[in-house]
Amino acid sequence: MPQILLTPAQRKLHRADAHHLDPVVMIGGDGLTAAVKKEADAALSAHGLIKVRVFSDDRAARETMFSTLADELNAAPIQHIGKLLVLWRPMPEREKTVDEDRMPGPKDVKVLKFSKRGGQRPEVKTLRVLGNQRLTSGGQIKRAKKKPISIKKRNQNG
Repeated sequence: MPQILLTPAQRKLHRADAHHLDPVVMIGGDGLTAAVKKEADAALSAHGLIKVRVFSDDRAARETMFSTLADELNAAPIQHIGKLLVLWRPMPEREKTVDEDRMPGPKDVKVLKFSKRGGQRPEVKTLRVLGNQRLTSGGQIKRAKKKPISIKKRNQNG
């Protein structure tokens, strides 16, 4: 698979994005094994931009690992600083499954309860409101009632 070619400006952006990342793949004394490649591939698929730490003092070996990883995983080599390697690969588009029958789920609502005495802090309560419930102005949870049908509509339908 060919490597992804990036412009220097794109590489600079990815370097900046990778600055705060922690290494997600570690390459130990065994070197670049199949398990390491598989883990790096999974990390690239999940995150797109990853750091790899190499526990080897040989700079030439790190360079070859960097180019090998980039070639075999179809990733762009972004940066090699010390024992850290930064790789980037565009993330695959994930298909969103739309469930037509899905109802709204529970909502967590924060309610402030003020004290009867003035000088105290209000108490913050987190309440879970389900789909068939509503929150009153007093902070109580009540079951939502069905909307009453008017007499005219009831007579028309029945």
